[in-house]
Amino acid sequence: MLMELTEYAIGRVAKALDNIDDSNGEVGGILSRLGDLHLQACRLAKPDPQALAERLFRMEISPANDYGDINAMAYRDLLGEAGLRRYRELAEAGLRRYRELAEAEWAKIGFRDGDSPYDFQRYRITRIMEFLAEASGNVEELVAIKARDLSTAYRYLTIAGIWAANGRDDKALEWAERGLHAFPAATDNRLRDFLVAAYLKSQRNEEALQLTWVQFEERPILDHYKKLHAVSERLGVWPEQRERALAKLADAIAGGAAAVSYWKTKPGMPDYSVRLQIALWENNLDDAWTAAHAGVRDRNLLIELAGKLEKERPDDALALYRQIIPTIVEQTNNAAYAEAVELVRRIESILNGPERKREFMDYLAELRSRFKPKRNFIKLLDEVSRRAE
Repeated sequence: MLMELTEYAIGRVAKALDNIDDSNGEVGGILSRLGDLHLQACRLAKPDPQALAERLFRMEISPANDYGDINAMAYRDLLGEAGLRRYRELAEAGLRRYRELAEAEWAKIGFRDGDSPYDFQRYRITRIMEFLAEASGNVEELVAIKARDLSTAYRYLTIAGIWAANGRDDKALEWAERGLHAFPAATDNRLRDFLVAAYLKSQRNEEALQLTWVQFEERPILDHYKKLHAVSERLGVWPEQRERALAKLADAIAGGAAAVSYWKTKPGMPDYSVRLQIALWENNLDDAWTAAHAGVRDRNLLIELAGKLEKERPDDALALYRQIIPTIVEQTNNAAYAEAVELVRRIESILNGPERKREFMDYLAELRSRFKPKRNFIKLLDEVSRRAE
């Protein structure tokens, strides 16, 4: 009875989900919990394995399972050999029925590439067949099923990962390179990372470095800089590669500032946020200080830099905090006021000695005068002042 009740609930919630906006995931979360409850109900009921196989198969191919909350893999211990055998029979029969109903269309989309339309019924049957191949441990069968859909670079990576997990590095490398060849421009960086690791493993060092450079050149960001650092360090060529990377980043910063478009009709200020990120990651305070004063920067990065400067260069930290705090207060909301006061307290900790306490009190007075109309902010400052006296 409990199994039937949870199945009914899953069907009703899934149907409701088709007609509502669940962008916050709340209803989807309910479906997931119902799926867990169904598994628990089956464990309590201990149904006949073959009957359970039939039940699960019907649920998996039902429109009520569009959101994938019932997966036979989770029931594997309950199905046992007999249940798995019955499940395979049903899956194969289901695939045959699907082929009979849509034989002509199936012939057209037998192999899915990037231009093929999405077919949810195909997805359902494919998922079932993948489960069965995994359950049987038949790697060749699993790869053959996966190879029916090569619509993205990640699909190639998935197959490469299967071969790698089964000790076939040669086939893993072959599939990863096929994916890169099929999607040469702006491909999935996870595929590139896989290939970089494979190239390093097989001593194809120049190819590994070049492929890492492709990512940084496409998007010169901190994550790609870190990858370049890791590979270059391993190969013992980081100093020259670092110089090249920073020169590339400087060109990108200048190019971004000079670029114009329909939305940006004039050149703008250069954004040095990524350069500042890199300097902070390298813990190079001199480079970070230079980047912090070179152009546009992300405020959170300036706060991070000020925090790193507090002990070694307290006056520089003070200068940054005093620059940042007014920009936060000007947002005119209580959350911003609270954030600004936290930075005021950091200033207090720097000016903690008796010889500099007067300097801190003068700074509080300066803030009160400048932001007098912002009453909620002034209340928070008064609290800081009472504690400091």
